[in-house]
Amino acid sequence: MFQSIQDSIQELYNTDIVNYFRSFGENPLKLIIGILDIAIVCFLIYKAVKILKKTRAWQLLKGIVVLVIVTLISGWLNFTILHSILTSVMMYGGFALIVVFQPELRRGLEQLGSGKLRRFFGITKDVESKTKETVYQVVIAATELANKKTGALIVLERDIKIQDIISTGIPINSEVSPQLLVNIFVPNTPLHDGAVVISDNKISAACCMLPLSNDQDISKELGTRHRAAIGLSSQSDSIVVVVSEETGKISIAKDGTLIADVKADVLKKILLKNMVWEKQQPVTQTEAKTIESQTAEVKTVQADKTSKPENTKEA
Repeated sequence: MFQSIQDSIQELYNTDIVNYFRSFGENPLKLIIGILDIAIVCFLIYKAVKILKKTRAWQLLKGIVVLVIVTLISGWLNFTILHSILTSVMMYGGFALIVVFQPELRRGLEQLGSGKLRRFFGITKDVESKTKETVYQVVIAATELANKKTGALIVLERDIKIQDIISTGIPINSEVSPQLLVNIFVPNTPLHDGAVVISDNKISAACCMLPLSNDQDISKELGTRHRAAIGLSSQSDSIVVVVSEETGKISIAKDGTLIADVKADVLKKILLKNMVWEKQQPVTQTEAKTIESQTAEVKTVQADKTSKPENTKEA
């Protein structure tokens, strides 16, 4: 049976594939179609191998490849007994593959009938949806950190890249999640000191060092976190979310300006306005008026607190 399979493959190669490539010279359009055909096949093989390498089936697949190679070599060297045994094993190889790879085959067929098929072709969520999701995760994390009065410094990179800041920290390259953000800033843990930088909707690094602002007009009551947030926001277009360890209040630094004591709903709207709406779509008049009024309110609160500083210290 193994010999018949070899003969069938050879016949297919001689009659179909060779003629297929020869036809490219007859019609330039066929050449373009052929290149596209080969590219699709290579891409599918690459994706299949990439998926299999993450499963236990990869080791089994390597074992099958070794078995096929040994069978071919035994035939060429005329090892009659060994070749006949291996050929007998190969006869039932198709059925064995179905049994061995049953979980992977089932998972693949399930993905064909679901939206997860996009992941197979490398198609993920569009940038706008992904950025919105990142904003929601940051808001949840900041709210929880504020409730626990855990100090935090979260940088959201925008158009101006801050690789020099990221390089000062510990690389993470993880998906954004409230649980991870909260866990990073737990006191007395290795990564809690410094800032977390979110770049391209991923947590790029933690424990990053930010430049402190030298502005003499900043209130003396503001601590290192707030000064670092103002410093970075004045040197780039990044937005920095600060959670006070002393008061548990959330602040936002943008363009060198600090907006203090921001509630969760205002935080979400400000981040969406600057991270999503300004890049992806225009803000409606109603949304703009709502955000402007709420931003003006929190700025007024900041001004009042600056004129009447509290006897507090911020780490």
